[in-house]
Amino acid sequence: MRIGINTFLFTSPFTNRSTRLFGQFKRWGFDSVEMAVEDPAHVDAAHLKAELDRHGLVAGTLCACFPPARDLRGTATQQRTAKRYLRELIQMMPALGCRTLIGPLYSATGRAEMVSPNDRRSQWRTVVRNLREVCAMAEDHDVRIAMEPLNRFETDFLNTVDQGLELIADTGSPALGFLLDTFHMNIEEKSLPAAIRKAGKHVFHLHACGTDRGTPGGDHTDWPGIRAALRDIRYAGDIVIESFTPDVQVIARAAAIWRRIEPTREAIAVDGLRFLRRLFR
Repeated sequence: MRIGINTFLFTSPFTNRSTRLFGQFKRWGFDSVEMAVEDPAHVDAAHLKAELDRHGLVAGTLCACFPPARDLRGTATQQRTAKRYLRELIQMMPALGCRTLIGPLYSATGRAEMVSPNDRRSQWRTVVRNLREVCAMAEDHDVRIAMEPLNRFETDFLNTVDQGLELIADTGSPALGFLLDTFHMNIEEKSLPAAIRKAGKHVFHLHACGTDRGTPGGDHTDWPGIRAALRDIRYAGDIVIESFTPDVQVIARAAAIWRRIEPTREAIAVDGLRFLRRLFR
C-alpha cells in the first residue's frame, strides 16, 4: 500500500516549477504524489513524469479542482467548462502513468444551497448525464474516476456513501467509484468503518486527514477501525495525506482554515507519514 502527499499542503497553483517539492517528498519517505492541477496549461505531463521518475516517485492520483466556473450541475457554460477541463486531465494521465482522477467532480466546491425536490431531481439527472460522458472518456483512456463526497458545509449534493452508491448505480460505469476522505466522513457518516465496508469494491482512493483538518493520527478518528475495514474490502489503493494550513492562503480560504492547527505543514507531512506507516505496516 502506497502512501502519498497532496500538493495543496505546500503550493497552489501547481505548475512545472512545483516539482521542486518532489525531492523533499522522497526524502521524507513518501511513495506517491497527488498533484492538484488547477489549470492543465500550467503543467507539461512529460516534464512531470520525468521529475517523478528522477526522484523515485509515482503519480498515484491526479486531483481535479472545481471553482465556481466548473460545475457539472451548473449552467450550460459551467458544464462545458468542467467537461473540457476533465478531458484535458484525463488525456494527460496516461503520460503520467496515473490511473485515478479524484475530486468532487459533480459540482463546484462550496456550492451548498437548499433546493426543492424537483430541482434536486433535475440537478441529479444533469450530473448523471455529464458523468456518463466523463466516464466514457475515462474508459477510453483506461483510467478511473474517484468522486469525493464532501461535508454539508462544502456541498449540498453528495455527502454520504449511500448517496454516492446511488450516483454510481445511476451512472452505470465501472470507471466511477469513490474517493473517501476521513475528514468529511467524520462529519457525515455514523461510522467510518461501516461506510467503508458499504462502499466496498467501489473505494478507489482514500484521503487521510485529522478530524480538525490536521495531522492524521493526532485526532479522535477510529484509525484501527478504518484499517480493519480497508482490509475487509481488500483495498490496495493509495492512502494520501490531504491536510491544510494557513500557509497556502487560497486553499486555506476555500477550506476555512482560520487558525494554525499544527505547528508546521512539514510536521503534518512527517508525523502523518510516520503514523500511517505504523498503522498499515
